[in-house]
Amino acid sequence: MKRKYLYILPILAILGVACEPSIGDDKINSETYYAGKADFSTYVAVGNSLTAGYMDNTVYRSGQKNSFPNILAQQFKEVGGGEFTQPSYADDVNDVGGLLLNGQPLPGFGTKMIVNMSTGGPENIKGTSTIDINASTLQKKAYNNAGVPGAKVFHLLAPGYGSLAALAQGKANPYFVRTATSGETTVLGDAMSLKPTFFTNWIGANDVLGYATSGGEGVDQNEAGGIDPSLYGSNDITHAGVFKQAYETIVNTLTSQGANGVVATIPYVTTIPFFTTVPYNPLTPEAVGVENIDQLNQFIGLIKMSLSAVGQGDRIDLFSKTEANPVLIQDKTLEDMSGVIKMGLQQAAAILPLTAEQIELLSQQLGRARHATGKDLLLLTSRTQIGADLPISTGNPVIDNMLKIGITIPLSDAFVLNPIEQQKIKDATDQFNAIIRGSASEHNLAVADMNELLTKAVSGLRVEDGQIYTADYFQGLGNLNTVLFSLDGVHLNARGYAFIALEILKEINKHYEANIPLVNPAVYPGPTLLPKND
Repeated sequence: MKRKYLYILPILAILGVACEPSIGDDKINSETYYAGKADFSTYVAVGNSLTAGYMDNTVYRSGQKNSFPNILAQQFKEVGGGEFTQPSYADDVNDVGGLLLNGQPLPGFGTKMIVNMSTGGPENIKGTSTIDINASTLQKKAYNNAGVPGAKVFHLLAPGYGSLAALAQGKANPYFVRTATSGETTVLGDAMSLKPTFFTNWIGANDVLGYATSGGEGVDQNEAGGIDPSLYGSNDITHAGVFKQAYETIVNTLTSQGANGVVATIPYVTTIPFFTTVPYNPLTPEAVGVENIDQLNQFIGLIKMSLSAVGQGDRIDLFSKTEANPVLIQDKTLEDMSGVIKMGLQQAAAILPLTAEQIELLSQQLGRARHATGKDLLLLTSRTQIGADLPISTGNPVIDNMLKIGITIPLSDAFVLNPIEQQKIKDATDQFNAIIRGSASEHNLAVADMNELLTKAVSGLRVEDGQIYTADYFQGLGNLNTVLFSLDGVHLNARGYAFIALEILKEINKHYEANIPLVNPAVYPGPTLLPKND
């Protein structure tokens, strides 16, 4: 079978200027700058990876310089802002990010992603990380940028979250371990030790994001009634009651010494390219190979016939020779039809000479299978799965060549967000954003609506010079200079973080009657392109 179907067609396009929302509506006309009702002498930023300057799947030395808090701090200097410090990445001598633990690569913390122009696609840069976490490299210093990649709202209050000893047990965060002033301090405690006069607080995205990026493999603690976060899995959705208590504690503490600030809302995951890049129907006849479709339909038809016998035939359809075909996915919300499919495969021994063990395995794989629809979201990571060989052999080359993931074998549920899972994420996001707005109202804080901003970015954000920037994923040189997200599809690139800073500055100027110079996102870089990756 031809291996053309690994190519995923781009699904987003840059739209016309006339219909796009503009972000340049709030001009500052005064010739002088002033702080208004705010004091920027000691600015502290609390949050997660979006605050830390995480991009391209890691934090690296040159990327961190373009964190949105650092961009803000440069503007604050025009109105009395003081020194702004970020965790040191001087030890990232190769500028590739990644993390080591006592000289060994830390699983899940690889090097940054780049675009390899010789292959045309994103990949991790081939370089050696030099950021080692061990007793001799701990910085033990509170920084103005207190963003910790991976942190959920309750993690900012958790003692031991920066403990080196706890890291070995999987109970601490390596990014905070590098900087925590002690093994028992908290992220918020270190931030408050700087006595902030102004703050930004963008926390909460990870309280739904882990569930989303795992394809809904975690637990919705709102349904489970889980109010003890120490028992949560890494992919669980935080209980709204837990979120409310932790978030209000954070804001109460940040404002306890008279500081003003800005809080930011949580974006819907449906706005970020990690969930919008891979279409539900990437299997065009050309990608699959028109000459293979009759053979594929012989197998698919057998499964469909078995399901139709019990009124479940609409789960799957035959391949079209003229239209794009959807991916076959696993849906754990469906009734298990493995027994029915097993009987069908057994009765088709003449067509598919499979062993009893192989029939059992295929039946289990297909028991909760269906074709994806436009309501499903395929994760960016599914690209390497769709069209891959099944990790077993039937001993029959013809059959082995036909059994492909997403084509005749369902793509794992871990690579798909079905509508039920999406609704859980949306409900939790709405609850969390209501809590954020309520806390801001209570303390008279400015609110930067990042949910609205990034939702608009799906269609395109137009700046005053007419250029449109989008939430598309990198598709090649055609959109190189207009994408806002980094190559991991979740985090922003430098230009995207500049847009975040711009939105916050506009809200500060409005809410605190200030006049701080705005930033121009166009001068910030997008994805990193290398001629080759060696």
